[in-house]
Amino acid sequence: MKILVTGGAGYVGSHTVKDLEREGHGVIVYDNLSRGHRWAVREARLIEGDLSDEAGLRRALTDHPVEAVAHFAAFAYVGESVENPRKYYENNVANTLTLLRVMLESGVRLFILSSTAAVYGNPRQTPITEDHPLDPVNPYGLSKLMVERILADYSRAHGLRYASLRYFNAAGADPEGEIGEDHDPETHLIPRILQTALGQREHLEIYGTDYPTKDGTCVRDYIHVADLAAAHSLALGWLAQDKGSGIFNLGMEHGYSVKEVLEEAGRVTGKRIHTRISDRRPGDPPVLVSSSERAKGELGWRPRYSSLKSILETAWAWHRKRSAGC
Repeated sequence: MKILVTGGAGYVGSHTVKDLEREGHGVIVYDNLSRGHRWAVREARLIEGDLSDEAGLRRALTDHPVEAVAHFAAFAYVGESVENPRKYYENNVANTLTLLRVMLESGVRLFILSSTAAVYGNPRQTPITEDHPLDPVNPYGLSKLMVERILADYSRAHGLRYASLRYFNAAGADPEGEIGEDHDPETHLIPRILQTALGQREHLEIYGTDYPTKDGTCVRDYIHVADLAAAHSLALGWLAQDKGSGIFNLGMEHGYSVKEVLEEAGRVTGKRIHTRISDRRPGDPPVLVSSSERAKGELGWRPRYSSLKSILETAWAWHRKRSAGC
């Protein structure tokens, strides 16, 4: 198939582009490079543009007809969304409406959404299934939930078929070492730990040690980015079979606390990682752990990198490579 990937120069988007191409799909990347990287787009064709540019989107789909869209172009910092909600609603919601309008006008009816476990808010039970109550506690999660609601309405009204993939904590790097995680600013735990191990940070900030968890730190379900990418390729195939629309959790179904990740990172890197305790960040739930049985059953998804160690090893190899200027 031919597929447009918005935000395809970003972290998860670029890994998905690589997986889609490996599966034989033709990929066009549409990215404004505000948070993505030109170097992350290897063989795919890059169109530099913003989703707010309706005319530019229309030209892209006219010049490069596609059969599906995978949508990664969104802001994804929880703290930033609390401080600047307007930025998130304009980009994550309003710009998605523009994309959907142009897409439907062009006759494209297949859509994959990069969504998030943040739509659940503070979980009432774990593991979290897709029918868990939806009660996001920050504008980022709410913006993604709004898009999911829009997709459901568009599906009924316009015949759109969609797969919404709710990620838990994406981590790790391309096992072949070509691409990896590189945000500015970096807010994700594992790269901040590895930057500290490399001496690029003086210490790791631990945001809160008084959560109602086993050691007082937040617990998260970490999933390898290559496994996330593979799920998007499977979702594309699932949509092509005309099975309707669906929502799927993507996680490893096991949670690790911040302190547990630190301990494993110390073993993988062989480095002592200095830490400092800070206040909680606004909008952070104590525990997020998935049930991903639906993705396994309906998409045939089988994660290959199932251990925290394998996630950290690929991320560590990537960060050392970047640190060396490679």
